[in-house]
Amino acid sequence: MEGNSAKVKYNVKDIVQISLMSAIVFVATKLTAIPVGIGYKGVVHLGDSMIFIAAILLSSRNAVLSSAIGMSLYDILSPTPMWTPFTFVIKGGMAYIASKISYEKQYKGNNILVNLVGCISGGVWMVGAYYFAGALINHYLMKYPWNQSFIAQGTHIPADIAQVVVGIIVALPISKILKKANIIR
Repeated sequence: MEGNSAKVKYNVKDIVQISLMSAIVFVATKLTAIPVGIGYKGVVHLGDSMIFIAAILLSSRNAVLSSAIGMSLYDILSPTPMWTPFTFVIKGGMAYIASKISYEKQYKGNNILVNLVGCISGGVWMVGAYYFAGALINHYLMKYPWNQSFIAQGTHIPADIAQVVVGIIVALPISKILKKANIIR
């Protein structure tokens, strides 16, 4: 008996875009990761720039999946795999927000100011979501009291903001060049 469920279809182009961009996100993160913070050592990396590029160049669905998969793969293979489910949701949400804003109305990812707003919005989501996720990890896994969990995670906020800013600085000109070359979408 078949239900009325909508099936999501992926063609070869989608699979290639998701796979390739997932690999690019993973490699950019792995090669540039610098430890920061106290307690659990977080990392600062250039993977966010690739997430923003995916959000501007790919469909929202493909950007979300490639971002979530690429960053989660990094976490699974890192010394702290407990971040993986949080990263999947947070980085996927970051790509979703940036993509939806960049493709609002007639802009189609071609307006650099709209892309900037999209990337900043996605970055704000990431900083806030990682703050709360980190506090949960600090409290439940590292057994910090709640107040210390939030304070310890607060040490990651400046690095997360710097990561978003650098990601935007790298992503916007590269995505503009790639859009002008008309190689994707």
